Amino acid sequence: MSLDHDSSYKYLFSAPEMVRDLIMGFVPDEWLHRLDYATLERVDGSYITEDFRGRADDIVWRIKVGGAWAYLYLLIEFQSTVDKYMALRMMVYQGLLYQDLIKQGKVLSDGRLPPVLPIVLYNGSQRWTAARDVFDLIPPVPGLVEQFKPRAKYLLVDENDYPDSELTPLKNLVAAIFRFEHPVSSEKIEELIALLEVWLVDQPGLRRMIARWLRATLMRKPEYRILLPEVDDLQELRIMLSERMKEWAHQHEAKGVQRGVLQGLQQGESLALQKLLTKRFGGITPETLARIASASQEQIEVWFDQAIDASSYDEVFGPTTH
Repeated sequence: MSLDHDSSYKYLFSAPEMVRDLIMGFVPDEWLHRLDYATLERVDGSYITEDFRGRADDIVWRIKVGGAWAYLYLLIEFQSTVDKYMALRMMVYQGLLYQDLIKQGKVLSDGRLPPVLPIVLYNGSQRWTAARDVFDLIPPVPGLVEQFKPRAKYLLVDENDYPDSELTPLKNLVAAIFRFEHPVSSEKIEELIALLEVWLVDQPGLRRMIARWLRATLMRKPEYRILLPEVDDLQELRIMLSERMKEWAHQHEAKGVQRGVLQGLQQGESLALQKLLTKRFGGITPETLARIASASQEQIEVWFDQAIDASSYDEVFGPTTH
């Protein structure tokens, strides 16, 4: 299964457990926390028009409030880059959603519209700077017109706001996902996977889903770029990752040793060239030392061979260096 960054998040949040943990862990509201998340239902997003379908990464859920279907919609928009006009986009999406609810007769019993909680889940590297209310996208207007400027807010959940020290104590699936997105060591990754194995021991479907997401993330992140075969089990992924990490570490260690040997050889030849030049022509100018220091090993070897028989600096370095 091929998952890019945004679509992989959409894949994860197609599970009700992820939506529940997003609300319970990252939306500070007691009323929302008291709702029955066993009643979560996914809502079809086919009402999004063709003009917006290409840009919409939303997942819409509904949940029971009390004993009846009083609708609360959680409209989640995934974003990996800052969109200046996100507030406007969310207002449009909510309008389309409300139009569809009216068309299907899914309004409240008294004809009013159900509440909507629009959430923007941001996983980009830059700080979120976009306005969070359509009102703030419109400049102040004198007189009566100011009263009719629209207001439409969204709730931002920005991964950058949560350091690892705050996420670690939480037994929360979304917190674990955020921790995977932060730069972590191979040991921490294996610990997190082992932790998820314990949390999801009785939830094989969710285990498979998160294993696939983790594989895609580890192959995508520039810190790792680890090639992993198709796996759909967390334990299998952890074992395979441990083997890949050992190979990865050995490769980097070997490259480090190789670089160290090459650097040592180059430094030795540089010193040998300086000694030969001092013996043949006396002192070495700062300009010549700088040129030797920035030269490649191959160039130093050429200068050394020329210095053996040369009668002047010009014959070694050319007429521009003395």
